[in-house]
Amino acid sequence: MSTKPADYSLYVHIPWCIKKCPYCDFNSHEKRDDYNEDGYIDALIRDLDRQAIKVKGRRLSSVFIGGGTPSLFSVNAIDRLLSAIKQRLQRGENLEITMEANPGTAEAEKFKGFYEIGVNRLSIGVQSFNDTHLQLLGRVHNAKQAHGAIRMAQDAGFKRINIDLMFGLPQQSLEQALLDVELALSYQTGHLSHYQLTLEKNTLFYNHPPELPHDELIWDMQTNCQQTIANQLQQYEVSAYAAEQQRSRHNLNYWQFGDYLGIGAGAHGKLTNQHGQISRYWNKKQPREYMTLAGTASCLGGNAAIPAPELPFEFMINALRLTAGFTLQQYQQRTYLDPSSVLPKINQLIGKGLLQQDANAYRCTKLGWNFLNDTLEHFLPT
Repeated sequence: MSTKPADYSLYVHIPWCIKKCPYCDFNSHEKRDDYNEDGYIDALIRDLDRQAIKVKGRRLSSVFIGGGTPSLFSVNAIDRLLSAIKQRLQRGENLEITMEANPGTAEAEKFKGFYEIGVNRLSIGVQSFNDTHLQLLGRVHNAKQAHGAIRMAQDAGFKRINIDLMFGLPQQSLEQALLDVELALSYQTGHLSHYQLTLEKNTLFYNHPPELPHDELIWDMQTNCQQTIANQLQQYEVSAYAAEQQRSRHNLNYWQFGDYLGIGAGAHGKLTNQHGQISRYWNKKQPREYMTLAGTASCLGGNAAIPAPELPFEFMINALRLTAGFTLQQYQQRTYLDPSSVLPKINQLIGKGLLQQDANAYRCTKLGWNFLNDTLEHFLPT
């Protein structure tokens, strides 16, 4: 199948935090002896130089600088990174550049500088506006700083701001979960991520679990908060809500099974070659090792082609998170597979009430979304 090369995204991983949160399973490291801002930017640029050839002739649609806590880095360092990206990659119109930020005062005061160098979207990790819950989560900021960070971002000129919130927190009541949502919505930032605290492997919380609200209370939190959010924002993904024109372009690319480069320690990428072969790759995780090896083949932690029988599941695990679902044309464009091979399973799920067809799009029913893992299992290779 011959198609025009699709746009792609770039993920940049900055691995350091002031403190590792007990629930975090990302590749993040406390800011200690291996912290080297200039050396790390140099490594990112070498990494980018090596990978840029893979996307020659294609346009970059979004950049996401995540972590860790990217806002630990100076404005000058991020400016040097963005300049290198713009010099090396062909860009589409209205390039979206997102940075994750911590509400701590030291980082928030840099927002104006980040905006002036071209960052045009912030994702602020508030998690809660309740001091007790923030302490139980091991966050380094308090509620006052969370409020201040959002106001600083708006005063700096940002028109695209995401607020990250969690629910199902230790000692959290339904009323407290709703208050967090109401406070976030009061800022009218246009985008809200709202997701349940889960205990992931290789985290302190997994090995020493806190007492969480019971399942019925968590369900009440989810449904009541969703109803409150729906008064202002539209849900477009399992845990993402946005006003018109405020959806995250970068995350949409992930959920639509798009391609992306990944640079940085432990960063992952996904690319489709000219023959339709789809592969994933990832860098080595330790910052010091990454800085030494960046720009060489030895920097890779691994790579693997996705076998054709696994592509339906790989596509659906992303696309069925979206309220809009997917079309068969999108399925074919992203997987290079004939849609007829997956239609029997789709029709089977429609018969079970887990999927529905609207015009030419397929998406989960409310039942299918509530039991998304069960729905997705139908697409596993047999």
